Amino acid sequence: MAADTTAPSLPLTESSPDQPPVSLQIRAWLARRAEGVAIPVGAVIAGFLIFSLFLLALGKSPLAFLDLVWRGGFGSSFSLQNSLQRAAPLLFAALCVALPARLGLVVIGGEGAIVLGGVAAAAAAQPLQGFPPPLAVPLMALAAAATGAAWIGAVGALRAYRGVNETIASLLMSYIALALSNHLIEGLLRDPESLNKPSTRPIGEAFMVGPLPGLDVHWGLGIGVLACLAAYALTERTTIGFAARIAGGNLRAAQIQGLPVGRLVVSFTALGGACAALAGFFEVAAVHGNANASLNAGFGYTGILVAFLARQNPLAILPVAFLLGGIEASSGLIQRRMQLPDATVLVLEGLLFLVVLVSETLYGRFKLFSPHLWAEKRGAVA
Repeated sequence: MAADTTAPSLPLTESSPDQPPVSLQIRAWLARRAEGVAIPVGAVIAGFLIFSLFLLALGKSPLAFLDLVWRGGFGSSFSLQNSLQRAAPLLFAALCVALPARLGLVVIGGEGAIVLGGVAAAAAAQPLQGFPPPLAVPLMALAAAATGAAWIGAVGALRAYRGVNETIASLLMSYIALALSNHLIEGLLRDPESLNKPSTRPIGEAFMVGPLPGLDVHWGLGIGVLACLAAYALTERTTIGFAARIAGGNLRAAQIQGLPVGRLVVSFTALGGACAALAGFFEVAAVHGNANASLNAGFGYTGILVAFLARQNPLAILPVAFLLGGIEASSGLIQRRMQLPDATVLVLEGLLFLVVLVSETLYGRFKLFSPHLWAEKRGAVA
């Protein structure tokens, strides 16, 4: 028998035509990650430039505006803590958008869940009077979270089992939640002593949530950070999160594979609603001491902008919420120094949201960030 003269196969190396060089793989990985940062940052800069034109039309200086934003939101220890205080509810509100977005859902009804959560917490505090605070406060938070979960979870159920558009349903449910909350605050749950500004009975000093150690910021910030970390672990490091991403990427393929798409939709929307309601709980238990009209402060709508700027990434929500919290914290200083209405900041946020939506069309269009467009490096893995 003749000897086998075939050369043994060698493992692929950097020079193998079947595999791109390691350096090119690293460049491709960095390019894909950089795109998720560069485009949102560019959108924010573009939004500020458009807003500068708005200020110039009013005869105001954009540089003076930016200086006041810095001084009012980030320029001192007091400003930083004020920004962190404003960022706390935005963390929860953004998660109400980001978690359902993993399944391709656009839920924008977080404002209603926030207000209902606050009302539920205030209502739960009354029968708990006399209970030890370490027991009563978690029960108040649980009541708020359960209310928000049921409210936004109902939106997911309508989407999963009746095909109702979740964006419209969540918006309409938010309007209903606001009206229901006003009805309860001004009627059944109203404190008879609240004459000028209707509110529920105070929850009591014993049930108030204190500040974080060393900061003049309530514990809602710490819990919000932990919630973002837990949401990232859930969506990126668990089989449930993987199933949600599969369902969000291709619903039909997920159904063919036998994934429980309906339960995933309801679960993730309910979880988002619970997060939003916790923002309402902390507004009652750490800020106001009761439920009143101040709960409807627009945190749910700003949370939509935070989630879209963060591209629905729970970790990216952290710095974006701080940025938007700082901008909102500076609104009072801007109003006093530049003689502009308080709603000026809302105009800025609206422009930023519009530009961010437009920037979504730019992903995959720049050769610098798209390895599959590197014609000279066809071996790169897209």
